[in-house]
Amino acid sequence: MTDSSAAHQFQVDLRGVIDLLSRHIYSSPRVFLRELLQNAVDAIAARRALDGGGGRIRITPVSAASDEFVLRDDGIGLTEAEVADLLATVGRSSKRDIFDLPRGDFLGQFGIGMLSCFMVCDTIVIRSRSAAGGGAVEWTGHADGTFTVSPYAGDLPVGTSVHLTPRADTRSLLETSTVLDLAETFGCYLPHTVVVDLPRGGETTVTEPPPFLGDDLERLLAYGRELIGAEPLDAIPLHVPGTQTRGVAFVLPFAPPSTARQSTRVYLRRMLLTERADDLLPAWAFFARAVVDSGSLHPTASRESLVDDDALEQTRQEIGEAIRRWILELALQDPVRLSQFVSIHEVALKSLVRHDDELARFIVRWLSVETTAGRLRIEELARRFPVVRYAETVDEFRQVASMTASGAVLVNGGYLYDADLVRRIPELFPEVEVERVDVVGEIDRLDLAPLDDRAAATGLEDRARAALTDVDVAVRSFDRPELPGLFVADAEVLRALDRGRARSAGGALWGGVLDRAASVVSGGRGADEPAARLCLNWTNPMIRRLAATAPGRVFDLSVQLLYVQSLLAGHHPLGPDDRALMSTALSELVDRAIDTDTPPATEGAS
Repeated sequence: MTDSSAAHQFQVDLRGVIDLLSRHIYSSPRVFLRELLQNAVDAIAARRALDGGGGRIRITPVSAASDEFVLRDDGIGLTEAEVADLLATVGRSSKRDIFDLPRGDFLGQFGIGMLSCFMVCDTIVIRSRSAAGGGAVEWTGHADGTFTVSPYAGDLPVGTSVHLTPRADTRSLLETSTVLDLAETFGCYLPHTVVVDLPRGGETTVTEPPPFLGDDLERLLAYGRELIGAEPLDAIPLHVPGTQTRGVAFVLPFAPPSTARQSTRVYLRRMLLTERADDLLPAWAFFARAVVDSGSLHPTASRESLVDDDALEQTRQEIGEAIRRWILELALQDPVRLSQFVSIHEVALKSLVRHDDELARFIVRWLSVETTAGRLRIEELARRFPVVRYAETVDEFRQVASMTASGAVLVNGGYLYDADLVRRIPELFPEVEVERVDVVGEIDRLDLAPLDDRAAATGLEDRARAALTDVDVAVRSFDRPELPGLFVADAEVLRALDRGRARSAGGALWGGVLDRAASVVSGGRGADEPAARLCLNWTNPMIRRLAATAPGRVFDLSVQLLYVQSLLAGHHPLGPDDRALMSTALSELVDRAIDTDTPPATEGAS
């Protein structure tokens, strides 16, 4: 009788694990070289901790003369017991269990990197001699899960060599051109010498000092040009001691697309982790492209991205502080370059100063907004106008701008962050008053017609309302005599107009849906309450002549054309009914004008 309570060991299907690695953990079989380089670098780190030796990695790609790929290192090596124990146990890490050093001293931490080689070959041969003494050993592992361990009789220096024979479908990944490309991509900035043997003899060294960690400004800017494809506006040094993170943020000389995300190149102990980390820079810093090397940030199991933990959050915050300090120093020391920077990245800065009071004190004055006096910087706006009025939306700005008196100013707050920006003006310029406008309220604030003309103006209002449908008419005086009329509508009216245009184009079914939506949105508006308002300017000579025109068809047609003209002047698109009204009124007025100007036929004319 068996003991059902006895502990049993899990059986691992190695082929299933390899399939899991290739399909769900690693992005490509190309990572096999990165994993081998990581193991070699870790072995050298352990060797240096033991006796100060080691520091060279040699790669021999497959070639016409040999089908074997070899990667050698002069690191700490492995004894026969270590080989049998570590390489045969999936998930165990020699960096943790054998070297007895802090895990942060090593690139690899998951003990599965060697298995990535099975994505390009079916057999892995490892030969190693330990720096701790003992003979050389050979381990041979197969993709079916079997392995052998035996002493190695050949001459082998301290260190480890990995031998791979590629499958036919993966041979190109182990050839010289691909190996060189992968070695330069993943390991060009490693702190040890990495060389690649060339097929016709000789070797090439792929490692070099990282320019983003050095003091050579010319080399740094050349690296920045290669990274972003243009001359950087500036390079901001980055240093986060708590996570041993150093690097540089290049300020883009162009505004990135609004959908662009941060794209940071990240190295871990100078081994490339990812080209496009999107979570290391603060969300507002999309005007920068960073390159960093870290000794303490934590990679995910695939070693292709970062774990979102406290270390990453601390690093992100301190990088954000470094970029913010650069902006502050620019504002204090180099206003010309600041102006150039602001002109390129204004939207990002407007986003930033909304939540950063200290930065706002330096930057807000350099930012600009659209106004009825043209595009103005906040500092110039505050200097020229003691009262700054702004519209919350673009539609409101277009409607109110037409009736803004000369000498006054109206700001378009409808663009991203601009309304928030204008509301902050009194914090920096206490003598300036900021006021939000309301479209319908603006109409009501306008002067009525002079008392002597009040009866004529009131009569004009009544007759104009009769000539239009669902449009209120008001006669006011505003300081724009060249402007005969202005169409105004609040946000709810504009939504109703949009629904009306969609209803006319969408068919009966969609029209019914929109009708029901309109009844909900209207919130109980009275049936006789007007949906929009046409404001006629009493200071305009044509409007006063219209008031003196006798009731009749010419008057009605003139009012209808004024209504359409006001829609167009306010940038409101014409719906089908509006276009039909314009065509009918214009055609009929032209016909009447032609009939009036045509002389009567003379007697005897043929």
